[in-house]
Amino acid sequence: MLSFFALINEILHDSTIFVSQYGYYGITVLMFLESASIPIPSEVIMPLAGHYSRIGILNPILTIFIAVVAGVLGALLDYYIALAIGKEAVYKHAGFFHISRDKLDTFDDWFSRNGVFAVFIVRLLPAVRGLISFPAGFAGMPLKKFVLSTALGSMVWDTVLFYFGYYALSLNIYLMIMFVAILGVVLTVIYYVFMHHIQKNTLSGS
Repeated sequence: MLSFFALINEILHDSTIFVSQYGYYGITVLMFLESASIPIPSEVIMPLAGHYSRIGILNPILTIFIAVVAGVLGALLDYYIALAIGKEAVYKHAGFFHISRDKLDTFDDWFSRNGVFAVFIVRLLPAVRGLISFPAGFAGMPLKKFVLSTALGSMVWDTVLFYFGYYALSLNIYLMIMFVAILGVVLTVIYYVFMHHIQKNTLSGS
């Protein structure tokens, strides 16, 4: 348990330094990597960006715009990798992409049923937001539809996290911890409920 909190503290510390030192460039890099399936938590980056906007270091509209564009570009990287090398090659090297074959199978099946809707919804989920780019690439989803659904989902997600940080991180330390804990619980519940739902649908449809 101690190591878990130490890891969280390290992520928060490193992300804070990176965003504070590099500003818009830091947000661009981190959100691009996060969307390209690199395990960097936007749940930390965007609230920090909101906090720095609150104290006048960053512009809110520009920050959200940059985050969305970076997210779309990161998603496009995964999309084109999947489109270029195909499902079997991605599965063979799943560890390199920091994904599991089981989860990828689940999202691939769900994408085949829901298409554009699947891309939009999964961009609103913690931990697995980038996974949906691979099934979209496997299927050769029309690029305009992929970019639009990814951008809309990313905009909703980034905006919510941004304004959470904008308001919650300006509170005293005790209220801040309480709100961060609530956000963590809510995101975790959403993740497990959604994963249970799509896995159940996958099994019932097979």
